[in-house]
Amino acid sequence: MKKCVFFLLAAFALNSCTNDDLQNSSVESEIVQADPLTARQINDKINETIKTKGKFSWNESSSHFLWSGIVQGNKIASIGFGNSKDDFDRSKSADSESLQNEILEVIQQYEGKKDRVLLASDEYLNQIDVYIEKQETVIALRKLKSIRYLEPADYHYFENENKVNGVAKSSGSSSGCGFESTALSASDYTTVTPNAKASWSFYKHNITNAWSYSTGAGITIGLIDSGVSANQSLLGSSFNNGLSSGRSISKNGVYVDSVWPWSSGFDGSDDKCGHGTSMASAMAAPRNNQGQPVGVAYNANLVTYRAASNVVLDGYHEQEGVKLAFTALGNNTSVKIISMSMGHIFSVGKIEDGVKYAYSKGKLIFCAGGTSTSFTTFVGVIFPAWMPETQAITGVKENTSNQKCDVCHSGSEIDFTYQMERASGNNIPVVSYYNAQTDYVGGSSVATASTAGIAALVWSKNPSWTREQVLTKMRQSSTYYPTPNSDFGYGNINVLQAVQ
Repeated sequence: MKKCVFFLLAAFALNSCTNDDLQNSSVESEIVQADPLTARQINDKINETIKTKGKFSWNESSSHFLWSGIVQGNKIASIGFGNSKDDFDRSKSADSESLQNEILEVIQQYEGKKDRVLLASDEYLNQIDVYIEKQETVIALRKLKSIRYLEPADYHYFENENKVNGVAKSSGSSSGCGFESTALSASDYTTVTPNAKASWSFYKHNITNAWSYSTGAGITIGLIDSGVSANQSLLGSSFNNGLSSGRSISKNGVYVDSVWPWSSGFDGSDDKCGHGTSMASAMAAPRNNQGQPVGVAYNANLVTYRAASNVVLDGYHEQEGVKLAFTALGNNTSVKIISMSMGHIFSVGKIEDGVKYAYSKGKLIFCAGGTSTSFTTFVGVIFPAWMPETQAITGVKENTSNQKCDVCHSGSEIDFTYQMERASGNNIPVVSYYNAQTDYVGGSSVATASTAGIAALVWSKNPSWTREQVLTKMRQSSTYYPTPNSDFGYGNINVLQAVQ
């Protein structure tokens, strides 16, 4: 059974407001209202704003609306602070402690308490999570020059949509999860030595010929997803063998499996969804004699992070986990490339900070442009793929560079495309959740993981290159270079050309 990642609405580029914007007269003159909006009212307003303006931002909302979102999200708020909108790195902010204390003092003053105010303070970012109950606190905080953003930290948009409309818009069918296994059609792969299956898509991008020049050796890719299956030895004990000998896989977990924001304790690195396992396979499954699908960069190292339960980053622990994964991979000097095929309908400040932090450390970041169910194919590129610090990837149909897959997103933020949908409807062969089993996976997710593998091949061939040099070579080897397509970026990459 084919699996695709389903995002239900597009995410749109939401730039943080300037400090002057946060002190505008509309905020100054707001009147405290007694009751918060209901989740239905909040979601309706979000949907209306996206339909009329093309985007939604908590920063551009009224204090009453923002406070309502905080109240409906366990009264937890996320605050990014600093001396400017780009002051996100705590180590580069000399007065971060004093700025944080100023914010906490304001909260204590308006909340009328000194305890149970601070939930979490990030070690690397100018970002904290706090408890807020009163609307007056929100209004007072938005007047501070040091506030970069103030958002609900645990507002479940998709869960609320499901409750309001009675449609499982973020349930298992749309979460990208699945433990299925499917026998591969012989027309969808070619057997390569010593006995591995090379995807049909590899030939469309000239990947198998590129292996004569580079196999990803010496390059480490960081994968942020739902983890990796403990039941798939090709991504465990058999990761480093055959023609893939001399490399390593490191599995980590930064996700707390709880509905309560104040819960702690990561639940490990094991995939409980299936999505992360598929992504790891697509980018770096080994080339050996076990008769299973091989990854694009079969000699690259992998550092994986279980950061969320599925691909819809809809709650506190999902968003916190992704932030922690980005900062951890940013601090890992061996990692050069980061791939993430997850996202949200609108921007999340703490994840933006995490992405910017990793980017500031020289990482080349690939994010999925988005995949939808049939009734949301009209939407654009999702968050965080639209960020300038990331490379947004989408999937296209076989033998095309400007015909998106049936459920894929496109738009001006897309940087590259990858052929992942055949006329037969079959997608990309990967190893399944369980040993000795295979499956197909599609959408912009597998396009992203595969393109991250391509980047590893290019960087492995040129280990002294910078991120920009790798990107330049990938662009020069693509369909639309030097003039990007308005909806599909530079298009498909000819990988042989990129490694020569």
